[in-house]
Amino acid sequence: MPSDITSVDLTADDVEILEEDTPFRGYFRMDRYKLRHRLFAGGWSPPIMREVFERGHAVAVVLYDPDLDRLVLVEQFRIGALAAQRSPLYDDTSSPWLLEIMAGIIGKGETAEDVARREAVEEAGCEITEIVPIFRYLVSPGGTTESVSLFCGRVDASNAGGVHGLADEGEDIRVLTATPEEVYAWLDEGRFINAMTLLGLMWFRAHHAELSARWRSTDGS
Repeated sequence: MPSDITSVDLTADDVEILEEDTPFRGYFRMDRYKLRHRLFAGGWSPPIMREVFERGHAVAVVLYDPDLDRLVLVEQFRIGALAAQRSPLYDDTSSPWLLEIMAGIIGKGETAEDVARREAVEEAGCEITEIVPIFRYLVSPGGTTESVSLFCGRVDASNAGGVHGLADEGEDIRVLTATPEEVYAWLDEGRFINAMTLLGLMWFRAHHAELSARWRSTDGS
């Protein structure tokens, strides 16, 4: 009979860090751990070495105007996409300019909601008047600490558009709006290839009607 793994309650206390150092520190950081951890069958693992990409924690936010029934999206260059698309897995039609929802890194002293509101203004020129937390997830826990806190924010999209971003951070961000139906078609066509965007928009697709009805019954203040 298979074991009931739900009865196993392993925590961070079941990991012993034997050594820790930082072999690389630049715009991001790489940490290296030597550790051992408890095993499901009992006892301890042998010592293992793991490198961890320390990127920080991020926020992503789906911006939605319930009065116009439009979503606000951004398009920008991504170096990770460029590097990934050099693989033979990708064809020549792949582009490192990605269509995404708003996102940003959480700075020291900021809350996730602070960042959602700040990035909406910086990247799209939109002020969030109401905000709904969605969930937090780990981006790639096998090799990085990064997590993303997802939100959905109510905005006025009537003037959304143009090019935004902070020049001193090398940002060149095109803002566009689309109807939910257009976005759903792009989802089904595979146009979105960024995980935070896929997760945020799939959540929105499931909650669109409920969210629209709730926000339309308030004044957005």
